[in-house]
Amino acid sequence: MIELLKTGAYLLDGSRIIEDGSEAAAVLGEAVGPEAPSREEAKKGTIAYGILKAHNTSDDMDKLKIRFDKLTSHDITYVGIIQTARASGLEKFPMPYVLTNCHNSLCAVGGTINEDDHMFGLSAAKKYGGIYVPAHQAVIHQFAREMLACGGSMILGSDSHTRYGALGTMAMGEGGPELVKQLLEQTYDINMPGVVGVYMTGSPIPGVGPQDVALAIIGAVFKNGYVNNKVMEFVGPGVENLSADFRIGVDVMTTETTCLSSIWKTDDKIREFYQIHGREDDYKELAPAPVAYYDGLIKIDLSEIRPMIAMPFHPSNTYTIEEMNANLLDVLHDCEQKALVSLDGQVDYKLTDKIRDGRLYVEQGIIAGCAGGGFENLCAAADILKGRSIGPDEFTLSVYPASTPIFMELVRNGAAADLMASGAIVKTAFCGPCFGAGDTPANNSLSIRHSTRNFPNREGSKLQNGQIASVALMDARSIAATAANKGYLTPATDLDMQYRERTYFFDKSIYENRVFDSKGVADPDVEIKLGPNIKDWPAMSPLPQNLILKVVSEIHDPVTTTDELIPSGETSSYRSNPLGLAEFTLSRKDPAYVGRAKEVQKAQKAIEADSCPRKALPELNPVMDVIHAQFEGVNRSNLGVGSTIFAVKPGDGSAREQAASCQKVLGGWANIANEYATKRYRSNLINWGMLPFLIDGEDLPFANGDYLFIPDVKQGVSDKSTEFSAYVIKDGEARPFTLKMGELTDDEREIILKGCLINYNRK
Repeated sequence: MIELLKTGAYLLDGSRIIEDGSEAAAVLGEAVGPEAPSREEAKKGTIAYGILKAHNTSDDMDKLKIRFDKLTSHDITYVGIIQTARASGLEKFPMPYVLTNCHNSLCAVGGTINEDDHMFGLSAAKKYGGIYVPAHQAVIHQFAREMLACGGSMILGSDSHTRYGALGTMAMGEGGPELVKQLLEQTYDINMPGVVGVYMTGSPIPGVGPQDVALAIIGAVFKNGYVNNKVMEFVGPGVENLSADFRIGVDVMTTETTCLSSIWKTDDKIREFYQIHGREDDYKELAPAPVAYYDGLIKIDLSEIRPMIAMPFHPSNTYTIEEMNANLLDVLHDCEQKALVSLDGQVDYKLTDKIRDGRLYVEQGIIAGCAGGGFENLCAAADILKGRSIGPDEFTLSVYPASTPIFMELVRNGAAADLMASGAIVKTAFCGPCFGAGDTPANNSLSIRHSTRNFPNREGSKLQNGQIASVALMDARSIAATAANKGYLTPATDLDMQYRERTYFFDKSIYENRVFDSKGVADPDVEIKLGPNIKDWPAMSPLPQNLILKVVSEIHDPVTTTDELIPSGETSSYRSNPLGLAEFTLSRKDPAYVGRAKEVQKAQKAIEADSCPRKALPELNPVMDVIHAQFEGVNRSNLGVGSTIFAVKPGDGSAREQAASCQKVLGGWANIANEYATKRYRSNLINWGMLPFLIDGEDLPFANGDYLFIPDVKQGVSDKSTEFSAYVIKDGEARPFTLKMGELTDDEREIILKGCLINYNRK
């Protein structure tokens, strides 16, 4: 089904693969002749290289400084981004910047605060020259596909699923500070990423959809890091057998592989997509050069893909539904065992009780958002459910078209009526089911969803209240087949179906009537509307010469998601209030974290007020005594005190900067990890002035509650040190150990030294 090459590979004329190795040059020479390029030259033949080169403002293709063409954010992130940029002197958006309102759209929590943020967004779009998409009109990524994507362009978004590669746009999801840099006409600085080819052959069989292909890929590459922080480039004859919607559905899920970005070869089907949306001039034909070299290659025979399911609690926990049904008890028991780690034993978690008469029963189905809410997905679900009923028992089905234009067409062609007649509920464009704002299942329920993620509590349940529900990811087709069987797990391939070929008609008047588009014209006379929950960022101190850190949380899960660092769902309503949101930091993973961090922060606040940190935090007394005995000259004029957390591999998942900024406003100075799951989380730490330390192995020299001392840390950062001497201060002695630091750009070092990106940019 899927094969991962152990070496890089050359791709000739888009159709012949030559695996790298001792004989590769000779084989390449025979195929191409004496003009055959070297490996380094052939690397320049990828689609990705050409786009990155066109957007690189430096003279060095190994050290990229990227300027994007467009930016996009939603209403969990844009307030913080614009507030940060305003504090740094923002006067005008220098490029098209779209503000969508698809996350906190329900306005159901916290009184007026959600709609206050929307009014902030509209006034900011007017003042700085942006585009504002009102709530329920479109989810962020569907609007970008319909109205922003252009062949050969680059888009940066403050949402991790910013992926428009199927349309020929290289897009990346990053934390808000990276968008701030673009707004301030700075650059996105990265080393040239590796490019992994995804070589497709064959055609999907009826009943197999884009989520099935995506989950098969994620299951094959996530755990081994095959594409981590690389660009996935989709090529091969199989691409031509996929519709634009199908490619989009696969593409958006590449985020769950931990790749940096994605790009696809384009053809007449993509040209037709642009034609349908009235933007044919934005189409560009993209293909690799006659000889292109990939740092890795994934071979996929689409005809061998079968309906898939990703069981809790990660999109990589994949099985074919056929395997699932054949080994039901074993798979469910395995999920229960993994949950003991993910949930820390906080609740009694059961899945084996979902077996009824030898079959898996689920209580909820959802088809939604940027992954599931596409036109073809919903039409296929409607075809399956036409004339059928989801039944009157526990099982429910909700459907969210990804945009109002899609919803309108489903109404016009009758698909919406077929869905509703079956008992499904059709709702407006909203991202809530993807991050736990709405449609939270009942306690102990299992939901099957064509959405993006199934992390613990991502569906909205609260461990701290004794609640647990869980999500399995599936394609819309198999969700509809399961719905047709009243909630019993069923792959769509089990149904003898004739899928109707429906033509999509895009009605642009919907956006023309409702979306505010400044056309890039700023109006400085507009006053920004600031609701009572919208607060400025608190002042942040520069990095001190010497640093005392207290370990206030220790997490040994194999991977820690950003949702565990700062929960999504209703807590996101407070995202415009840095201190208010920070109260929820690690609340589902380590509820004692906030209290511990705030206690330590008392010492730093005393230092900033030129008071004695020992008096503010008496437990510092023995720590300072040990430090003074070994390190002369350390005093409050050159000392900082703060907190840190240890996690094995933090940062998988969402791009939300709050995973880092919430730690920072509570006095966090650093993270310590064996590795960082994503580039974007590490960047969030750096942009908030936090040290992204690394340590070898899980056999730690410290434990939760210990104090660490890092002398001359400021000098080390300035001197580009990659190793830092550190000490555990315990039992009256200083025990040495080593912390490491990965590569930092000059700007990143300066941001850390200044204390955060705001300080770095402040005029």
